Amino acid sequence: MKNIPQLIRLACLVFLLQVVALPASAQTGATRAQADTLHPQADSSRFTNLGPQLRASMIQGSLFVKDSAGRELLYTVVRGEPAHLLGYELASGKLLLDQPLPGADGAWDMAYSPDGWLYVPGASGSLFRHRPGSPSVENLGQALQGETYVWSLTTGKNGEIFGATYPGCRVFRYHPKDGFSDAGRGPLVAGENYVRSLAFHEKSGKLYAGVGSHAHLVELDPVTGQKKEILPAKYKNREFVYGLELVTGIKGGDRLMALLNSGQTTIIYNLRTHKVEAELDSIDMKTVLQQPGTPWVYVTSGGKLCRLDISRPTAPLQVIGETGASANALALSGDKQVQVLTYKGVVHRFHPATRVSSQQQLEIPGQPIPIQSIIYGPDDRIWMGGYLAGGHATYDPQTGASQEYKGHDQTEGMAVQGDHIYMGIYPHGKLYALDTRQPWDAKTNPAYLGSIPGQSRAFAILAVEEKKKVFFGTVPEYGQLGGALIAWDRQANTLDAVVNIVPNQSVVSLAQAGGLLYLGTSISGGLGAQASEKEARLVAWDMDRKQKLMDIAPVPGAMAITALINGPGNTLWGMADGQLFIFDPVKKAVIATRRVHEVPATRGHIWRSAFLGIHPSGTIYGTGANLLFSIDPASLAVTILDKKASLFAMDKQGYIYFKRNTELWRYQPE
Repeated sequence: MKNIPQLIRLACLVFLLQVVALPASAQTGATRAQADTLHPQADSSRFTNLGPQLRASMIQGSLFVKDSAGRELLYTVVRGEPAHLLGYELASGKLLLDQPLPGADGAWDMAYSPDGWLYVPGASGSLFRHRPGSPSVENLGQALQGETYVWSLTTGKNGEIFGATYPGCRVFRYHPKDGFSDAGRGPLVAGENYVRSLAFHEKSGKLYAGVGSHAHLVELDPVTGQKKEILPAKYKNREFVYGLELVTGIKGGDRLMALLNSGQTTIIYNLRTHKVEAELDSIDMKTVLQQPGTPWVYVTSGGKLCRLDISRPTAPLQVIGETGASANALALSGDKQVQVLTYKGVVHRFHPATRVSSQQQLEIPGQPIPIQSIIYGPDDRIWMGGYLAGGHATYDPQTGASQEYKGHDQTEGMAVQGDHIYMGIYPHGKLYALDTRQPWDAKTNPAYLGSIPGQSRAFAILAVEEKKKVFFGTVPEYGQLGGALIAWDRQANTLDAVVNIVPNQSVVSLAQAGGLLYLGTSISGGLGAQASEKEARLVAWDMDRKQKLMDIAPVPGAMAITALINGPGNTLWGMADGQLFIFDPVKKAVIATRRVHEVPATRGHIWRSAFLGIHPSGTIYGTGANLLFSIDPASLAVTILDKKASLFAMDKQGYIYFKRNTELWRYQPE
């Protein structure tokens, strides 16, 4: 019996050699048959909850209203897990309401109905309502089945509310007596995902809806469901009709203001003549205020409150005063002052005639936000980036101290080279380098390296020391296909990009072996783009000649290869749609596969899902499908350690870090 451990090791070795010897098709079938032979979950005492690491006071949907007693109030939603609805008394700035919105991480809009209800969309696809001045918030439930996000709200007639949804490109109607219904009778535009903006024209009873990721402007009759495209062909190359505002009761016809992305162009569309009368740049279209009975509208532009005569839209903007930021909400006060709430939580008040102003800083309770990216830094700290609200934070394993760093947007990916951390930051694929030896300075450290037009998110980053380069793999902008491989030359301080190395696919993972760069792709492009290809590719890339030397599908039919690492025995290990594959860079062939976890039968876009890393013990650890798992490198046996884990980092002691929504967790391997 003394030889049993040796026999076990021999059996494991024989198994691996048998798998390696199988043809690729046979490997897949053989290893899938063993996929359910998983070990029990790990000892819970090895897990430590390190708590939320990032907080933000990012406010979104906001509105000035009056309660039943005529008291002026201000409502806003602060992002978080969950988001909170905040209500303030304007006269004093006192916080009167702070209520969570269960299941929602934010809200981009609000609407106040004439029957006295404040409606707030939930980012989970639900709708909330609140009676101003009361202490409670009511969850009305999901607006439309299958719709997971509500972007915009607008009031209709007789207490009805309309909402814009994702991913089905639909518009719902809600009335307290009738409940929810599908106002558009299905998608407003076939093949699109977003209705991003809404405006209701009371005179005609028509709804105007802005659509993306390929711009459409739709006139919708909510009674009949009839739809009509009215966006001129000139603007069809834009991504979104991002914002809509109506200016009514003026000479020459009512006007519709529509903000077009990408770029920032606001068109003035005459609803009577059906013509675009002007194009305006640099107007913040989150909110617009019309001075009653006049063609004058108030907007913010470049950190200033401005006034525009909408009947003469080509005339210069009249500057009223400084706001320092764009407006989340605009309103006229009882004494005819223009009130501006900026996204920084400051309320400005202006007398339009005298230009006299005042301001008030609201106290916005910070809320925990999800961790979006994670890496073990060269300063022996765990670095994290925040979701949507952005910001960064560190956790020091030695002291247990956490620290936050403000000033940058959502970081999608990070990689270490020397004392630097390289970051890919959304939106518009901005690339940065942080020198961890120097103090954080949002303006200078991290240093801005640049961006490539048409690229949006850099999840994959890899430093190649012998080339003195850092490579970034990117996902394109909304509605587009075709990512890029971007090289940052550290000596020349230049960016060089090759787009569409694999046609119509994004570059989402990177590794180096045998002097070549290996790229893992995803068939998914920017949000709203329909994939044109059938399976993800593994590409070998000559970094000097900028030439593709190999292009294979290591896992037939997989949508994305989201993890690539240098594995044992000079192999590459990758994950594609829940399946591990082992690639021999010398033979240029897949030599083994193993099903690690299952994936849903139907999925949307996939930019990242699995992560892998090698522990000092030689065991492979990783995350994917919210699982933390380990893989024995000899037998390829999989152990599921946790079922609520995503992202992945490992410190020099071999401790593993992952996230559960807003919380950072640590696992101590055996």
